[in-house]
Amino acid sequence: MLDSFTIILVEPQSPGNIGMVCRAMKNMGLSCLRLVKGCDHLHQEAYKFAVSAKDLLEKAEVFPSLDAALADINISVATTRRTGKYRQELLTPPQLADLLYRQQQTGLKSALVFGREDSGLTTDELSRCTLQATIPSSDECGSLNLAQSVLLFGYEKFTRQNSSQQEENQRQPAPAGDLEPLFAHMQQTLSSIGFLNAQNPEHIMRTMRRIIFRSGLDSREIAVLRGIFSQVDWACSGFVGRKGQKALTEL
Repeated sequence: MLDSFTIILVEPQSPGNIGMVCRAMKNMGLSCLRLVKGCDHLHQEAYKFAVSAKDLLEKAEVFPSLDAALADINISVATTRRTGKYRQELLTPPQLADLLYRQQQTGLKSALVFGREDSGLTTDELSRCTLQATIPSSDECGSLNLAQSVLLFGYEKFTRQNSSQQEENQRQPAPAGDLEPLFAHMQQTLSSIGFLNAQNPEHIMRTMRRIIFRSGLDSREIAVLRGIFSQVDWACSGFVGRKGQKALTEL
C-alpha cells in the first residue's frame, strides 16, 4: 500500500535536498518520487546525499507541470507552512496518515506535494490539490527542511500502516464452541483432585470462566490447557484425598 503513495517535489532548488528526500523516503518504505521541473536531480550532490537510496533518485519521474504530475492521482495533499484565506482546514501528519490509510483501502492513489525550499507552493498550486496539510512548529522558526518534512509525514504514514498490519495479524479469540469443552474438562479434572466442592462446583467454576474469558484465549492456547489437564489427570490417577486429609492407606 505504501507503493501507491507518491511524493511530488515542485521545482526543487537543491540537488542535495532531492538526495536527502530519497533517503528519507527509503527510510519510511516509500518508493515513488515525482519532480516538477526544478534542478538536475541526477547531479553529483544528489547522489552524495541519497546514500543508499540512489535507486529512487534514478527512477524519479520528471514532469513539465504540477497538473501533469497529478493526472493519475486520486487524492493529492498540498503541504504548507502558512495559513490564510485559501489555506484552511490544514491536517496534521497523524490526521493525514489516518485519512489516507482509510482512503487507500479502496485502492486509490495518493500523493503528497511539497513546494520550493524558499517559497513553498503558490496559492494556485494549492488549489489544484484535494487536501492541505501542515507540520505544527515553533513560531520563532517554523520552516522545516524539505527532507525533514518528507521524513515526518512519511513516518506517520509508515507507523499508521504498520500498526494496522499488526492489528490485522493479532490472534483471534477462540469461539464459544471451543471453550465449553475446556470448561468441562477443567471441572472434571479439578473435581477429581478434590479442588472443587462436590456439592457446589459451579461456585469456583464461575470464577474460572471469568478468568478465561478475560484472557481471550486462541485455539492453540486452549489446546495447551487441555494438554495440561490431561497430564494432571494421568499424574493424579492414584489420588486418594484432598490436601490436608490423610491418605486411605494411613487410616
